[in-house]
Order: sequence, then C-alpha cells, then structure tokens
Amino acid sequence: MPAESSRPLLPELRPALFIDKDGTLVENVPYNVDPARLKFMPGALEALRHIARWDFALVLVTNQSGLARGYFGRAQLDALLRTLAQRLWDEAGIRLQDVQVCPHAPGAGGRPACLCRKPAPGMLLRAARLHGLDLLRSWMVGDTLDDVEAAHRCGCRAVLLDTGGETLWRHGPLRTPEAMLPDWGSFREYLEQQHAHAIACPGIR
Repeated sequence: MPAESSRPLLPELRPALFIDKDGTLVENVPYNVDPARLKFMPGALEALRHIARWDFALVLVTNQSGLARGYFGRAQLDALLRTLAQRLWDEAGIRLQDVQVCPHAPGAGGRPACLCRKPAPGMLLRAARLHGLDLLRSWMVGDTLDDVEAAHRCGCRAVLLDTGGETLWRHGPLRTPEAMLPDWGSFREYLEQQHAHAIACPGIR
C-alpha cells in the first residue's frame, strides 16, 4: 500500500470575485457596443486593484440579451470586451481571469429561459469548472438582485451595489445579499474585512 505522502496533491481551488458589467463595473448604457462610451463606475478601478492582491480571480459575468434581440453582433460585443479588458490592464494593472457572457433573451416574466442568464448560476458554474474556483469562498458584486440570486444558487456570497440598477425589488431567501453598499469604496472596505476574517479564522465562513 503506498505511503500517504506519495499521493499526488490536488491543486488548491482559488476564490473568485464575480463582477457584473453594466451598472456595476461600468456605467449602464443600454445595449452599448461602442468602446468610446465605456466609463468605469467611480472607485471601481481602485477597489479591484486592491482586491486582486488578495489572490481573487476576477471574472466578469454579463447578461447580453442584445445578441438574441439582434441589436448587435458577437464580433461587436467581443471588440467591446477586449477594449474593456485592455483598459483594466492599462489603467490599473487589473487582469481578468475570464469573461462569461449569456447571449440569450429572457423568458416569460423576465425569468431565464436558459441555464446561464442571471439569476441562473450557469456562467459562474462554468467559470468555476474552467479555472478551478472555490465557489464557497467566492463573492459576487452586482447592481441587481438577479446578481445576488445567481451567486447564492451556486454557493457564493454576494454584495449588492445600490447604484440604481435594481428597480423591481423582488425579494426572497436567495435574493438577500450579505451586504447592500452604496459604492465601490464601501465594497472594498467590506471585502477587506471579510478577507481578513477568513485568514484569521480559516474554515469559518
């Protein structure tokens, strides 16, 4: 029987910060694919620069129903997302681990008609499989309760940035964020406290 020490060690899973795009990372310009109209939300770059130092994988997860509606093509969206990723690197040294896109339109009543459109958790689950992410140690930041629900459906914690994106306020057990904060500066301080607690008390969520 082989000695215990000879067993191969499994790679440690990495926590992620899942980031909504429109209304959270950048100002919400409906169905925008013009790179010139990209404008980061106040404090977003500074906050993400700090968070990246804590070994969080930064993953953008974005519903883009404009594809299904025919408002723009995939090549246009891809060009926008390349510009966004390049600006994050050029302006703040921030590297995205991945960008996950749901191209589908919502179903009846605005609910997902697919497995990936938030509040469904498909984009988060796919990124976790691709990149070895620890969903139980991961967070989601978004501006709607659909973002919160998507996170909770796969075991992540979630913070709602109350920047005006949420208008329906359909509440439920999966749609209650760990915190509701007014801006990126408050979010950075909150996540820093949570990260420090996780280091001081490993195994306690």
